[in-house]
Amino acid sequence: MKFTDGYWHMRQGLQVLYPVEVRDIETGQDEMTVYASTKKIVHKGDTLNTTLLTVRYSSPMENVICVEYIHHDGMDEKGPAFQIYKQPDLKVQVEKRGGAVTLTSGKLTATVRPDEGWNVAYAYDGRRLTGTGYKGPAYIKSSESADVYMREQLDLGVGEYVYGLGERFTPFVKNGQVVDLWNEDGGTSSEQAYKNIPFYVSSEGYGVFVDHPERVSYEVGSENVSKVQFSVPGEMLKYYIIGGSNLKEVLQNYTALTGKPALPPAWSFGLWLTTSFTTSYDEDTVNSFVDGMLERDIPLHVFHFDCFWMKEFQWCDFKWDPDVFPDPQGMLRRLKDKGLHICVWINPYIGQKSYLFKEGKENGYLVKNPDGSVWQWDRWQSGMGLVDFTNPEAVRWYQGKLKELLDMGVDSFKTDFGERIPTNVVYYDGSDPVKMHNYYTFLYNQTVFEVLEETLGKNEAAVFARSATAGGQQFPVHWGGDCSASYASMAESLRGGLSLSLSGFGFWSHDISGFENTATPDLYKRWTAFGMLSTHSRLHGNQSYRVPWLFDEEAVDVLRYFTKLKCTLMPYLFRSAVQTAATGVPVMRAMVLEFPEDPNCHVLDRQYMLGDSLLVAPVMNDQGLARYYVPEGRWTDFVTGESVEGGRWISRQVDYFTVPLLARAGSIIPVGDNDQRPDYDYADGVTLHAFELADGTETTSVVNGTNGKEELKVVVTRNGERIDVQAEGTKPWKLLLRGISQIAQIEGAEYAVTEQGVLLTPQAGVKQISIQL
Repeated sequence: MKFTDGYWHMRQGLQVLYPVEVRDIETGQDEMTVYASTKKIVHKGDTLNTTLLTVRYSSPMENVICVEYIHHDGMDEKGPAFQIYKQPDLKVQVEKRGGAVTLTSGKLTATVRPDEGWNVAYAYDGRRLTGTGYKGPAYIKSSESADVYMREQLDLGVGEYVYGLGERFTPFVKNGQVVDLWNEDGGTSSEQAYKNIPFYVSSEGYGVFVDHPERVSYEVGSENVSKVQFSVPGEMLKYYIIGGSNLKEVLQNYTALTGKPALPPAWSFGLWLTTSFTTSYDEDTVNSFVDGMLERDIPLHVFHFDCFWMKEFQWCDFKWDPDVFPDPQGMLRRLKDKGLHICVWINPYIGQKSYLFKEGKENGYLVKNPDGSVWQWDRWQSGMGLVDFTNPEAVRWYQGKLKELLDMGVDSFKTDFGERIPTNVVYYDGSDPVKMHNYYTFLYNQTVFEVLEETLGKNEAAVFARSATAGGQQFPVHWGGDCSASYASMAESLRGGLSLSLSGFGFWSHDISGFENTATPDLYKRWTAFGMLSTHSRLHGNQSYRVPWLFDEEAVDVLRYFTKLKCTLMPYLFRSAVQTAATGVPVMRAMVLEFPEDPNCHVLDRQYMLGDSLLVAPVMNDQGLARYYVPEGRWTDFVTGESVEGGRWISRQVDYFTVPLLARAGSIIPVGDNDQRPDYDYADGVTLHAFELADGTETTSVVNGTNGKEELKVVVTRNGERIDVQAEGTKPWKLLLRGISQIAQIEGAEYAVTEQGVLLTPQAGVKQISIQL
């Protein structure tokens, strides 16, 4: 939201009050409070009829500093509020030294210099990150209405880039953009977003989280080209500066503050196939899809029933349409006998024709109008009401309906919608309806995720969610929404996913080949490669089916190839997922996250790192031209074994079975012995692919079980021509030294020379291997 008219003037009808002079600083054991007047105090009379702003600095956890600007503090703040996980027994240092007062948490310091008007700087380990100065923060009043706002402006340095703010489909680098955080059902090709997250990270190595669930308006180098401005309506503004030694640590600290993602079940990483949205289908149709995949040797792992599993106009009643599915429990059993997991579509809306509407109305489970009646409209479902998740009884009621489906054999729910939330309503707990607009999705997905976890067990819960707000990363998985069947939409989907990943979300998916319209065979095959090299992979559309044989026979072969490739990569992908659940660092990573020191990587949004070791560059044109940047170092094509020297751009023609998939030097990638399933014993028969092990380095590779626990640990050390291997584990494994064609001597293992390199098979019971090249 813009308040100025160019650099010199304010917009008409606005009064802007800045902190001009620090009048007092109160310091406590773990916080400091600054009182700043909005005009220069020359004599005692100037203290009258003057606005005094209160600025409080504290720390909820190490390397995070909370900043609160307060004008009037007399109002009781209504919820909802983001859940903040505070660190117990935190030690914060507050000091007065020279002309400055500092608050230090870990290596992060806020420095206030009262002798310099308004001047606050934030530094990590002595390195300045950002700051705010004259005319930065402000309390703003409108002379034409009762509207008031609080604003902050943080310094934006020369060459500094800003990322995040949720799943945004606009340019990846947010500099120059106006971003209003307000969840909307707007598709993937506009400035609107399903997942608005008031958190951004900077290429300079810090993050900023604005702790407001309501609309937050950002001007990222747009109103003032050297500032990131954010503003909220009301009498106070609260935000956190988040430090770290690099961007990964910043994300670790942010997700420690707002919640780590849960570890999704291993089966959820496999191929999902859906009925599509408005297509006609029954059990015979479903079986034709499932059997068609099996007959063509395409591993299929999850089948999803979209909206019309329920009877028209009755969404949601959580009842299978008896005219189409007369034996739902038997059908689910028959599908599960084929090795499938089952997902069904839901939303938080209750159509008036649904029997649940009467239950919800009578028991007070639906959101109400100010006059006490049930809020309703006809958009989406006729006469629909909205479940009030602030009512504990409504939560239990809703979860009870889902529990019946879980008991029937359903494994997961696609938690669609949650964005079109009214603001002229009343909630059971008295929550502010404006704040609830964005926050509603948190309660919705939390409600569904928790019943899945309670019923199926920890690390067995997975939703397929469209909407989100801060903290929603705790309830994976999220998908990109209604994209279109075009290369432009494929690119914007990836931009959105990378933006979301830099907003604290660890697992992300998209509709392979696009939701709207029907892809060409060319696009279908290119998007398949991208989709199967994402954390989660789903074939889904609107008015047409997405089975590959409806496109062409080569599409069948391409889907089979990349699905099997992903299954074999599951030991690596699941290891990455376990790390994500522990640290908050996403599995799919923007290049800047992995290579922050390389300025060429700062703007890249058409390629990504899958985990820490594999570079993926989807082909996004109908010429089959792959064009991508390779960071410095020696990289290896994971499939062909061809070596690539980095620090340059590469352009090459590729067929449909090829997508640039490059292994980073010094990495060890565990490859599984099963190309049919995503959930198998990863450690049994795993082959560890070692790439370009440098002299003087030690590299560790871990293989986790599907329960997340470590089952194999191998440490490889290279000194000159000698390689030493130490292993901890009980199951058979192999080590493949990629690119090495011969060895001089080996102890503790048998070996064979293959096209890819020397393959070592440890002798029975041996834990140490020595190799002389």
